[in-house]
Amino acid sequence: MTVIIILFLIIFPTIGYIIYKGIRRNVKPIIAIGEFIYILIFAITIGFFCLGWLFNSDDYYTAIDIVDGGYSPFASRHLPTLIFFFALSIFSLIKLWYKGRGLPPLLFSLCVVFVIIGIPISFAVTLQISSNTEYSTEKYLFGLMPLFYIFTSIIVLIRVINTEAVAASSKTYRNKFLNYLNQKLAKTETQPIWILLMLVPVFIIVVVILMLFGQDANSITKVFTETTTWTFSQKTHPPFLEHKGHYLCTVAVCGTPAIVKPLRLGKRHGHEIIVNRQLLIANAFEELIQENAPYFHKVIRGFYDKYGYPLSRKITTAKASNAVYILMKPLEYF
Repeated sequence: MTVIIILFLIIFPTIGYIIYKGIRRNVKPIIAIGEFIYILIFAITIGFFCLGWLFNSDDYYTAIDIVDGGYSPFASRHLPTLIFFFALSIFSLIKLWYKGRGLPPLLFSLCVVFVIIGIPISFAVTLQISSNTEYSTEKYLFGLMPLFYIFTSIIVLIRVINTEAVAASSKTYRNKFLNYLNQKLAKTETQPIWILLMLVPVFIIVVVILMLFGQDANSITKVFTETTTWTFSQKTHPPFLEHKGHYLCTVAVCGTPAIVKPLRLGKRHGHEIIVNRQLLIANAFEELIQENAPYFHKVIRGFYDKYGYPLSRKITTAKASNAVYILMKPLEYF
C-alpha cells in the first residue's frame, strides 16, 4: 500500500505537469513550473479542507459520538450558497491569472468583482474555524485553503491593477480633466471605481438566483450561524453520544420534554448530557450485568456497539427520539 501511495504521489504530479506544460506552451518553462507548483499547493489545501470536512460533517441537530467526529462548521442547508460563491471566485481567479486584461471588459470586471467577494467570504471561513468549543485538530486542515485563496487573490489583483495602471498611463484624453484623472489613477494604481460599484449589485443578483433554487436571502450568513461549537455558531447540539454509553437512551432524551421527561443535567467524560429515568435505569442495569456476568456483558456490549450506535445516528428529530423512548419504555420494568 505504501508503494502504491508513493507511486501515486510521483506519477500524478508528473502527468499533471506534462498536461499543464502543454496548455501553457507559450510561456517560459520556469514560469510554467512555478505556476504548476503553486496550483499543486492550492489543490493540496483544498484536499486538506475536504479531509477536515470528512471528520466534521454533522449538522448541529445530530447527536454524535465526539470520538468519531465533530460538527460541521457550515450548515448543510445553506452550503450551496457558500460553494457557489467560492466556485465563482476560483473560476474568476483562474481567468484573471491566465487572461488578465485580455478578457472582454465586462467579463474582466465581473471576474475582479467575484475575486473581491471571495476575499471576505474566505476571511469569514477562517474566523469560523479559528475556534471550537470542542477541541478539534481538524480546524487547521480547514484553515489552509481560505488563507491561501486570500493570499493568491491579493497577488492576482495587484498584478491586474499594475497592468491596468500601465495601460492607463499610456492613454491620453483631449479633455484636460479626464487626462489628469486618468494619470492620477494610474499613479495610485487603483481599480476603476465602477468595478467597485458593481460589488453590491452583482452580489444581490447572485443571491436572487440562488433563492430561485431554494436558498435564503441570508444563506451566506446562516451557513456560519446555523452550526454548533464553532466561532459564529448560534445553535446548540444534542448531548454527545459516548462511545461506551447508551446511544439509544441518550438520543431518546433529545425528544419532546413532555414525553421523555428529563430529570436533570449530568456529565459523562467531561461532556454535559441530559438525564432522564430511562437513562439512569439503563446505566444501572449495565453496571449490574457487568459486575455479575462480565462475559455476557461483553457480548451484549459488542452487539449494542455494532448496531445501536449506527442506528442512533439516524435518529435526528424529536419525533424519532420520542418513538425510541416509547419503544424502550417497557425495558424499564424488567
